[in-house]
Amino acid sequence: MIVRSFADITDTDRHVRSRSGTWESKRIVLAKENVGFSLHETTVFAGTETSMWYANHIEAVLCVEGESELTDEETGEKHWITPGTMYLLDGHERHTLRPHTDSRYLCVFNPPVTGREDHDENGVYPLLTEGEVNRP
Repeated sequence: MIVRSFADITDTDRHVRSRSGTWESKRIVLAKENVGFSLHETTVFAGTETSMWYANHIEAVLCVEGESELTDEETGEKHWITPGTMYLLDGHERHTLRPHTDSRYLCVFNPPVTGREDHDENGVYPLLTEGEVNRP
């Protein structure tokens, strides 16, 4: 059994801050736990824009705080994301998140991330294994 709190993760190697400065993530469950998924609490900052494309992962996202506009870059469709709203990127959709307020999300990734990932120039998390390092 693993028991872990956000306080346990803050300012450790599981507390990842993006190079872009648009988000930070507390990586609660990682690939090294060998459970088939990873679980994160991610905060995206008001007034920023983050374009993402999880070409190597499926992600489920549940908003627990804040308000953001989500654009499906494949279709142009826009969605208003508020607490209690979930979106699932089951088709590797390119998407852009524009938070109007600081917004917190609980995110599940499959395959699980190692905790070192950050978006590359295309908004993609590389598919890393435990021995690899994410290079910009």
